[in-house]
Amino acid sequence: MSRVGKKPVTVPAGVTATVDGQNVKIKGAKGELSFRVPDLVEVSHADGAISVQPRSQTKEARAMWGLSRAQVANLIEGVTKGFEKKLEINGVGYRAAVAGKVLKLSLGYSHDVEYEIPAGITITTPRPVEIIVAGIDKQRVGQIAAEIREYRGPEPYKGKGVKYSDEFIFRKEGKKK
Repeated sequence: MSRVGKKPVTVPAGVTATVDGQNVKIKGAKGELSFRVPDLVEVSHADGAISVQPRSQTKEARAMWGLSRAQVANLIEGVTKGFEKKLEINGVGYRAAVAGKVLKLSLGYSHDVEYEIPAGITITTPRPVEIIVAGIDKQRVGQIAAEIREYRGPEPYKGKGVKYSDEFIFRKEGKKK
């Protein structure tokens, strides 16, 4: 039994939700998102709430039940509040800057890394060592933050690299003489 799936998702004021078969469309102040619910799950919209129920009691259907409910909740949160991920850059000479639609990263390579900012995502650098990725789609925001982090992931000896702001890097002791 899915504890997440049991709870219906309330649709706040200012947000319109339409359910057309297996497609869920959410429109809010920040934009519009849609999601196709898996066929193992049935979705319905009534009384200002969206509820999700499994079509059968198989293991896959119950797994998709909680997943689909969480996805719909993320759509509603995205069009009302939005999502953001904060990244930090550690290392001497490591920095980031936004120039137009390109994020320029100086990460200790012989060249600067340039990352094209996709549509629907905003990337800001309040400080040269801080990157904020924001948008309405939780999955895309997380994916883009992971792609930026991948250019120079944090290393365990000096902690240099790009890391999430809430990430803890286990430090290792260096060589002993």
